[in-house]
Amino acid sequence: MKQVSGTDERRPGQLQAFEAVRPRLLGLAYRILGSHADAEDAVQDTFLKWQADEREAVANPAAWLTTVCTRHCLDMLRAGDRARVDYVGPWLPEPVQTAADAGEDVAMAASLTTAFLLALQRLTPKERAAYLLYEIFDMPYPDVARTLGLQEPACRQLVARARGHIERGKVRQVTPPDRQRRLLDAFGEAVATGSTSRLARLLAADVRLSADGGGKVSATRRIMRGPAEVLRFVEAGLHVWWAGAAIEEVALNGGRGLLVRDGGGITAAVSFGYDADGRLGDIFVMRNPDKLARLDPAALH
Repeated sequence: MKQVSGTDERRPGQLQAFEAVRPRLLGLAYRILGSHADAEDAVQDTFLKWQADEREAVANPAAWLTTVCTRHCLDMLRAGDRARVDYVGPWLPEPVQTAADAGEDVAMAASLTTAFLLALQRLTPKERAAYLLYEIFDMPYPDVARTLGLQEPACRQLVARARGHIERGKVRQVTPPDRQRRLLDAFGEAVATGSTSRLARLLAADVRLSADGGGKVSATRRIMRGPAEVLRFVEAGLHVWWAGAAIEEVALNGGRGLLVRDGGGITAAVSFGYDADGRLGDIFVMRNPDKLARLDPAALH
């Protein structure tokens, strides 16, 4: 995250109160917005408002900060609607590297997967915020209502509608590490050799492949659907394009994923989605350089 600035040294208690909540704010903002860069901006703006406000009147700093951050994220969503409509090709959430052992909190890891973040994007902004606050961040309904400026029954309805959409999409299951291991090995073999026989046995019948280039680099602009089309794309596309690239396994969005490096820089990030039976249901290929920048330590520092 950007370094906070201003009167930090003169207000150590104020900074400490903010720092205690910052990871939660960043996690909430990222899930609402689907962009780590935008989430950092939202948290930074929340800090600036925290600096400017009269804290003596704030009985619960965490609740105050969560409310300000959530409402700012909703404002950002409304402001960004036009850009999303004009987006070139499929839109995918900005990938983030996560802790190597994401299993310490299965529910939180599941709420970071690309498939889950895409499901959130199909909700209305207030449904998304209410669902995240209640289901993922364990905020009671009265506090959710205060955060969103709504009556409690309205918040319950928002969460119920959102839960129905999420459950129908079946995107919150967590795939065991051994299944992820077999998939990564098979996918890596298919990219390296062009042989997709092992990978084919792990695919769901309705498997999809989505690539986000954002109109900035070459990427397929339609979603590949079904084993035949997806495997053909891996054989004739990814195998050829990534033949000389270095492929690194990383913890990505709560699961195991891959970074593709060519010429020293990251040119793609690949994450995966699984169905309820642990079969591969989605392959997500991020090519947009703007969304890859924060995955490269050189860019971060």
